[in-house]
Amino acid sequence: MEIALSNMQELYTDVSELDKLAERVLDRVAIEKGLDEDAEVGVLWVDDIYIRTLNKTYRGIDRSTDVLSFALQEQSEDEPDVLDDPFKEMLLGDIVISLETAKRQALEFGHSLEREVAFLLVHGILHLIGYDHQAETECSLMQQEEERILNVLGIKR
Repeated sequence: MEIALSNMQELYTDVSELDKLAERVLDRVAIEKGLDEDAEVGVLWVDDIYIRTLNKTYRGIDRSTDVLSFALQEQSEDEPDVLDDPFKEMLLGDIVISLETAKRQALEFGHSLEREVAFLLVHGILHLIGYDHQAETECSLMQQEEERILNVLGIKR
């Protein structure tokens, strides 16, 4: 899997370990879910101000959040069909993670920042490949898959 990593925040000046974690987690998800080796995902490390702006713009919710996923495989009714697009299956989308919120949540839940970021990465990519948590059954299925993948990675609470 091709992973494009971008640091757009200043809380952590060195995100090299988080970049390595992202590659490890997303590569494992790709294997577990049988994703094409040419699949591409973007990961953006951001702060609360940046993710709040995205959340307000794209979801109409004026507050920061931990993770947003922007799937390129989803298509709304007003988008035109692209016939025979050779890149369609390869470009999954972007995962945007607020490291400020991830840090707060890690402290709140009593685990490491690495564990929190790993969870957010798994959660984000599952959204990119079609998982959701709007209905109770979907939520349960997604949570089970998140925990299964984290266990495979050896990442515990």
